[in-house]
Amino acid sequence: MQTNKLEKIKQHIKEADAILITAGAGMGVDSGLPDFRGNKGFWKAYPVIKDLGISFENMANPKWFKEKPNLAWAFYGHRLNLYRKTIPHKGFEMLLELVKEKNDNYFIFTSNVDGQFQKAGFSDEKIVEVHGSIQHFQCSDNCSKDIWDADTNDIAIDMKKFEALELPKCKNCSAVARPNILMFGDWGWIDTRTDAQEERFKSWLKLLKQKKQKLAIIEIGAGTAIPTIQHTGEYIAENALDAKLIRINPRDFEVNREYGYSVALGGLDGLREVLN
Repeated sequence: MQTNKLEKIKQHIKEADAILITAGAGMGVDSGLPDFRGNKGFWKAYPVIKDLGISFENMANPKWFKEKPNLAWAFYGHRLNLYRKTIPHKGFEMLLELVKEKNDNYFIFTSNVDGQFQKAGFSDEKIVEVHGSIQHFQCSDNCSKDIWDADTNDIAIDMKKFEALELPKCKNCSAVARPNILMFGDWGWIDTRTDAQEERFKSWLKLLKQKKQKLAIIEIGAGTAIPTIQHTGEYIAENALDAKLIRINPRDFEVNREYGYSVALGGLDGLREVLN
């Protein structure tokens, strides 16, 4: 990276009153998590699903909780078990140290459903999980609007058959439970938890504007296939009084130079570059 650009990035972060961390699937790669970039990456992580000829978009659909709940919970149960075992990489710690330097004046906006930011020590009250959380369940029959914490026990799975040996049940009606995640073609997702997170986020942004505080937006591993994270950071950077977007991404790193800087590296390497 050009020395001059890196100095400008570091200077903006140093002078910032507040930090907005925006993150996509690339944030978890350095912790050993798959990012499901295209069917090739998805099928590499789940070869049994490849043999079934099911794409990620097709598998990440609530219909399976009705049609083949044991398959649905093999997929989501394996992911839940994996996320519980995963240790957040060093970059999370670096960001946590940064926001502490800013007197905890921060927010996180992520499309990740893995709960890694909470696991790394960030406040649950300062996180927007725009696609929901695998760490929370809801009823697949929508018998109520209740959302509850996932059971702490791992979900037993027969990996050869790729079937869950047990099915989480709704705490109210005993129908099959499902993760509180926004899936493809999903009209049953209960969004009240995420809505509450977004309201807190909007209030925080409003306060920054009122106080005329300088904002650094650090985006890690957010792609263009589902551009929610990129578009959110761009919109805030373009419309805030004093904000810059630092986009860390080895592939989808282009950004408007009027309000942003690109860092063509993976998540951990990029954070080491701009925060050390």
